[in-house]
Amino acid sequence: MKLISGKLIYFPLFLTNKKDYNKVMKFLDQAKIYIKSGDGGTGSVSFRREKYIEFGGPNGGNGGRGGDVWVEAIDGLNTLIDYRYTQHFKAKRGDGGMGRDRHGKDGQDVILKVPVGTEILSEDRSTVIADMTEVGQKIKLLQGGDGGRGNTAFKTSTNQAPRKSEPGWPGEDMWIWLRLKLIADVGLLGLPNAGKSTFLSKVSRARPKVADYPFTTLHPNLGVVYQDQQEFVIADIPGLIEGASQGQGLGTRFLGHIERCGALLHLIDGSDENVVQAYKTIRNEVEKYGNKLANKQEVVVINKIDALIPEIITEMKKELKQVTDSTILTMSGVTGENIETVLRKLHKMIKQDKDKKIKQKEKEQGIEKSWQP
Repeated sequence: MKLISGKLIYFPLFLTNKKDYNKVMKFLDQAKIYIKSGDGGTGSVSFRREKYIEFGGPNGGNGGRGGDVWVEAIDGLNTLIDYRYTQHFKAKRGDGGMGRDRHGKDGQDVILKVPVGTEILSEDRSTVIADMTEVGQKIKLLQGGDGGRGNTAFKTSTNQAPRKSEPGWPGEDMWIWLRLKLIADVGLLGLPNAGKSTFLSKVSRARPKVADYPFTTLHPNLGVVYQDQQEFVIADIPGLIEGASQGQGLGTRFLGHIERCGALLHLIDGSDENVVQAYKTIRNEVEKYGNKLANKQEVVVINKIDALIPEIITEMKKELKQVTDSTILTMSGVTGENIETVLRKLHKMIKQDKDKKIKQKEKEQGIEKSWQP
């Protein structure tokens, strides 16, 4: 049990044990795997020996190239569960060369298929090797070894019958981390039981689990929202509590899924006795997490106003305005009151963020728009 904003909240025991938590979690957003490209095939030493052919000469073929290791972002995946039980991926080696100048067959490539939004990190996680942000994006991670040359390649005017060939060049290998960051336009933040899952189920076709106990949401959920003939994606992550940056509750592991969002929707439980403390608790954890998450546009929404009187709602908004410059709105996720207003505000912020990114990209590429009256 833990005291949060003046409330005594019970945490299920299985959540305090990370090993037990991983057992029940079907959503997997991190995986460490070993990859190796194929070795090149060995060159052949062979001589042409045919009846009625007086001078045969060397005819050993080259070895085939080893297979490459690729990573490809595909549509329809939202988890890395495929890499939980299979951690070693090795491309085929090239076949050896043969006589009659026959070259060996190239080794088969290995293609790692990952969800859009997956980052490829080095073993120590200090370097981002690739960031798969678009469907169909394909990047070569390791190149296969070249095949060895057969003895035909060593024939010279002074060495008509070389008995030399090369072994294939070895492939490359490394350990890498796959880290999934969901692609969404809006990220949902809030304490446990702030009403995030209820809101997502109300505005989209997503059907996350909704219950009256903390940590109902154990993994991120995505919902597509249709508003004013436009659509955008909202990501709901498990609730944060005080000390999440030190591993309390479910920690801040899932905050990475809202790093790419253009706006944050911070839900506050209107039935909480201290809405300012509830707001500060989440903001402190977000700031400790870093990665410029605290700098994103934010809409603060007091939820569950169906259970409040107007005077209390006015007082709550007044208190929040003293600690934040963000837009403060009110709504009821259960009755649907003011939800349209919240969605329109989010859509406006998303559009501003996208326009800003487009201008920044054009500036980096040196693109100048033609003058228009």
